[in-house]
Amino acid sequence: MASAEAAVAEQDRHIVEAFERDEPRLRDFVRRRVFDTSDAEDVLQDVFYELTAAYRLMKPAEEMTAWLFRVARNRITDLFRRKKAVSLSAQVGDDDDAGSLEDLLPSPDAGPEALYARALLFDALEDALDELPESQRDVFVAHEMLGRSFKELAEETGVSVNTLLSRKRYAVMHLRERLRELQEDFARK
Repeated sequence: MASAEAAVAEQDRHIVEAFERDEPRLRDFVRRRVFDTSDAEDVLQDVFYELTAAYRLMKPAEEMTAWLFRVARNRITDLFRRKKAVSLSAQVGDDDDAGSLEDLLPSPDAGPEALYARALLFDALEDALDELPESQRDVFVAHEMLGRSFKELAEETGVSVNTLLSRKRYAVMHLRERLRELQEDFARK
């Protein structure tokens, strides 16, 4: 009984150390991708819940920081899926129907190579979003990932709907180009 209590105390120590060490960077990572504060807090809570569950099941991660960020990325992806967003089909007068991002990605059930390809595509999308001017990135994320309407964004920001549409269009064109470049790189390999 004493050894079980000691094991739980050791697990608790590791969890607290991970939280104190990684929580600020992980919070920043999540907040840069999830703009709704309550959603970001939910993601962060889910990540640390999974850490605790992994330790309680005696499956601690060896590279804990990397594991935490990977779990965070997965939870963010799940959040965006639940919000039925991430459509790269431009609703800004572009006739080219690209479908949703999920349609462009390999199935997560298609094995390790597909999971690797998905991770690369998400990394490329994240990098491409970071390359955008803040005004374009904000309108793209708010409309496509968070499901906010242009009218709502215009009222909130004081920027006209036409300007928001234009910013989103430029963002979509940039993201499509970056994904096309990545697809061409895959085709060459």
